[in-house]
Amino acid sequence: MASLSRALRVAATCPRRGRTRGLGLRALTGQAGPTAEKSVPYRRTLKEPQGPSTVARGPSQPLPSTAHVVVIGGGSLGCQTLYHLAKLGVSGAVLLERERLTSGTTWHTAGLLWQLRPSDVEVELLAHTRRVVSHDLEEETGLHTGWIQNGGLFIASNRQRLDEYKRLMSLGKAYGVESHVLSPAETKALYPLMNVDDLYGTLYVPHDGTMDPAGTCTALTRAAAARGAQVIENCPVTGIRVRTDDFGVRRVAAVETEHGSIQTPCVVNCAGVWASAVGRMAGVKVPLVAMHHAYVVTERIEGIQNMPNVRDHDASVYLRLQGDALSVGGYETNPIFWEEVSDKFAFGLFDLDWDVFTQHIEGAINRVPVLEKTGVKSTVCGPGVEQGGKATCEVRGTARTSRLPSALRGRESFTPDHKPLMGEAPELRGFFLGCGFNSAGMMLGGGCGQELAHWIVHGRPEKDMYSYDIRRFHHLLTDHRRWIRERSHESYAKNYSVVFPHDEPLAGRNMRTDPLHEELLARGCVFQERQGWERPGWFTPKGTAPVLRYDYYGAYGNRMHEDHAYGRLLGDEYTFDFPPHHDVIKKECLACRGAAAVFNMSYFGKFYLVGLDARKAADWLFSADVSRPPGSTVYTCMLNHRGGTESDLTVSRLAPGPQASALAPAFEGDGYYLAVGGAVAQHNWSHISTVLQDQKFRCQLIDSSEDLGLISIQGPASRAILQEVLDADLSNEAFPFSTHKLVRASGHLVRAMRLSFVGELGWELHVPKPACVPVYRAVMAAGTKHGLVNAGYRAIDSLSIEKGYRHWHADLRPDDSPLEAGLAFTCKLKSAVPFLGREALEKQRSEGLRRRLVCFTVDEKVPMFGLEAIWRNGQVVGHVRRADFGFAVDKTLAYGYIRDPSGQSVSLDFVKSGDYALERMGVTYPARAHLKSPFDPDNKRVKGIY
Repeated sequence: MASLSRALRVAATCPRRGRTRGLGLRALTGQAGPTAEKSVPYRRTLKEPQGPSTVARGPSQPLPSTAHVVVIGGGSLGCQTLYHLAKLGVSGAVLLERERLTSGTTWHTAGLLWQLRPSDVEVELLAHTRRVVSHDLEEETGLHTGWIQNGGLFIASNRQRLDEYKRLMSLGKAYGVESHVLSPAETKALYPLMNVDDLYGTLYVPHDGTMDPAGTCTALTRAAAARGAQVIENCPVTGIRVRTDDFGVRRVAAVETEHGSIQTPCVVNCAGVWASAVGRMAGVKVPLVAMHHAYVVTERIEGIQNMPNVRDHDASVYLRLQGDALSVGGYETNPIFWEEVSDKFAFGLFDLDWDVFTQHIEGAINRVPVLEKTGVKSTVCGPGVEQGGKATCEVRGTARTSRLPSALRGRESFTPDHKPLMGEAPELRGFFLGCGFNSAGMMLGGGCGQELAHWIVHGRPEKDMYSYDIRRFHHLLTDHRRWIRERSHESYAKNYSVVFPHDEPLAGRNMRTDPLHEELLARGCVFQERQGWERPGWFTPKGTAPVLRYDYYGAYGNRMHEDHAYGRLLGDEYTFDFPPHHDVIKKECLACRGAAAVFNMSYFGKFYLVGLDARKAADWLFSADVSRPPGSTVYTCMLNHRGGTESDLTVSRLAPGPQASALAPAFEGDGYYLAVGGAVAQHNWSHISTVLQDQKFRCQLIDSSEDLGLISIQGPASRAILQEVLDADLSNEAFPFSTHKLVRASGHLVRAMRLSFVGELGWELHVPKPACVPVYRAVMAAGTKHGLVNAGYRAIDSLSIEKGYRHWHADLRPDDSPLEAGLAFTCKLKSAVPFLGREALEKQRSEGLRRRLVCFTVDEKVPMFGLEAIWRNGQVVGHVRRADFGFAVDKTLAYGYIRDPSGQSVSLDFVKSGDYALERMGVTYPARAHLKSPFDPDNKRVKGIY
């Protein structure tokens, strides 16, 4: 038996088949046939007949004529979704699989389950998957899912990596996930075969484990069938039939197959790497790409039995216990794109490309040195002629026979932001997505399957699934090939990178820029990216920092950028401490508090809601009373039927007019101008559109986001500055807070709103696109003598948390109510006007709040970023959602929801009476709870009182 290292050397000398040059284009070396090796994982699946020689056969059972839900794809997500639909009482659910269950990505997955990830929502999803596969399924069916609890070990080869793991440990305490930071010596005692000479430490999670994909899916479908669901194999879907209703809305009508059709109002696309093709059948854009992903399986290793699974992120390799052997895989910077996804590919593999895989072997041998002398099971033959598990190749002109290591090289789907694609497609009602799981489909499958089932049955998931919701992507990006390809590559290449709080992508940049982009770039703007938009992050005094075209980290023959100012500044952000430019952001914040700052917020979403039923729609959509006179502006929320917060935004009442302008459309009836955060604009648009369709309101929603800029001038000197630019009286009497007017700014017509998102006297100028640059320059010129500075969103984050203003999807999520978040003032509960979510809020108010959002300050100057555990009287009662440093109060501020461990409602007395501490990376810091904002709690500054 050749050793792993020797086999690797031999493989490297074998002749390779030709490759196509260019961006990630490597010729595929063919589909492997079934293996005859007895010790291959998932032996039963691999040994079943496959490929062209298979006798044609029809569906495994007759198709029903109708179904409540049709799930397409019999992998992890499809089976989990079917199971959870059945548990919710959907008896008429059908799963269609074109081949057999698990024949796509699922059958060759490693089946690892790690309980801790740098996302509180994902920790909850993983916990549900673990509960399903380790307990529920076996109890319901008597079938074993293959669950093995052998623990997980995360390797840290540097201090920053260990800091990341300590953050995970602190978050785990809020969810009851046991974990321990181990020293190198303790790690060696736990895993004697491991090389610990280069370690800082490890994170050990004893209740992590693995599951068998085939066993899990079999148990899921057995349990689903027992509740009336149907699983039909060997039934490829050929089309999705769509109808258009009386209001012009496209809806799912039926699923067509080679063997008949099924009428249904709901389809769930769980087709994995084939999800894009299924989407095209329905006219739905599915932004993902398929890539090869591989691992090898070793021969028996003495002493490896019962060892935990290992993730060595810095070496980009994982080691999965496989009985008395190991599976070795990882993520590289030059993955191979699967350019043309074949619809005939099932239980198939690609030959391993050793140019790509070598780094994983080297990393594995460094971590577990015994692997250097360990053989590899021959599962798929490498280049050469298959000869009973051996292969022949020419080495230096001499024919030699060597046992070449082969690999389970399958294919995975990756998305532009490394998050799955879920929820109802905005283009087609009744068409749901459950795909794009970035190699995490098995471990996230249980939690996501449950949430997807709730989404379908109840209209919303139970948890906050915004980060997975397909509606997070702007419609201009979901079919933009370059953006999807670049960002998906980067998400693969950075799969094992440290997750830093202020990281930004380098791929897919400069897709959407506003009129002030070049102007601000010349002034030292360091941009952030949000859904394709370039928005100001902060301003460097060290010159310009343009974002250069993506270099693929030097892969595929691309030359890496040698002089990249933006890359260097971004590298300074790779820390869990205060970055070197902390004081630069401080200057922006204190200038806003002491004089004035101008913020370019042009990337905000800007919508008009107009028409005969616009007032009815506004009453139903918005939690606050927005039916005020024209000229008023109201801060409000939009809720779902569970009382969760789908958005916070400002709504400005408009006067009707017969003529359209750059600042208002022509309309009859009522009209409202909506300003929403740019990163969530598509989510807002989709939510409003869905409500309008469901309620059949006769009104229009018009998107003017690309047509208008937004410049915000904030601070004590803002009135004096703008009085020189605007032809309007800006006094408190003439221009009160929370009102808007059409005025002229340096000769250009703009909509001025007296609002603030930083807690200061200030105005927003909503400016037609052609006028943005001259208006901005006029403001800057007028501000010269008043100390006006440019500031970015890093300053907004600090200033807003200091004032206690909420950020949607940080402090506010679709599973947080305004009452829990301290925003009861945005809800018209004292009126009799019905609105979406009202009944849920009334019930919550009568029963008492089970949690509350609380502000904390920490006197010690220590950076916090969210996910820190909240301790009260010696017990963990929650975790921090958002944290930042407040420069005016000179303290760290944090916001998080707390619960009463006894399960009782959380009263204000409960909040006030506690002794609190926040845990950062395993160290607790005394904290003070506040019921009001610690900065200007009486709101004097927004009124112009200084």
